[in-house]
Amino acid sequence: MSWYEAGFHVAGQKVLWTDLVGNACALGTVWLATLRTVWTWPVQLAGSVLLFAASLSAHVTGNALKQVMFAVLAVYGWQRWAHGTRRADGLPVRFGTVRERTALLAATVAGTVVVAMLFEHFDASWAPWPDAYIFVGSAAATFAQGRALIDFWWIWLAVDLVGVPLALMSGLWVTGAVYGVFLVLVLNGYRDWRRIWQARSVHTPRPEAVAN
Repeated sequence: MSWYEAGFHVAGQKVLWTDLVGNACALGTVWLATLRTVWTWPVQLAGSVLLFAASLSAHVTGNALKQVMFAVLAVYGWQRWAHGTRRADGLPVRFGTVRERTALLAATVAGTVVVAMLFEHFDASWAPWPDAYIFVGSAAATFAQGRALIDFWWIWLAVDLVGVPLALMSGLWVTGAVYGVFLVLVLNGYRDWRRIWQARSVHTPRPEAVAN
């Protein structure tokens, strides 16, 4: 048995160690993101490696490729946050502009169609459309997170609503349970980031006030 297939049984269901520890890192990533700390990204990178192995074991190609994408975006987010967290008041967060939101939505829709068609063509997933949606939606959420856009919390919420049933049907019970916990963490993270943004907005003088 390979190391990435090692695990234990609970109520007749096998739990992979890679799935368990990888999802612990994923939960840690969301909690650290709420705190706006740069440690969010190295923890996400470690979790991506473990969940990549777990997904290969479960033959969920889309989820495995998603972890590769997470690793790449973790490097991107790490670089941006490392610069932003040097500010005295911490990482500046904001809502996306209309242009940014439109671009993210368009990229998610178009990307889902393209990736789903590729999964179908290469028979790479037993559930190509939800698998593709999770893959592309996760990319959009992580990219928006790297840019410190508050909107990324809602993108994650939309991904989780599909991720829970797909993970359970794939036999990744820990992943399914963690997706459920994500719901609470996402709502909490959105509340905290919005509160920080509102506090900064109140103390930031308007351009006309500065001119006067």
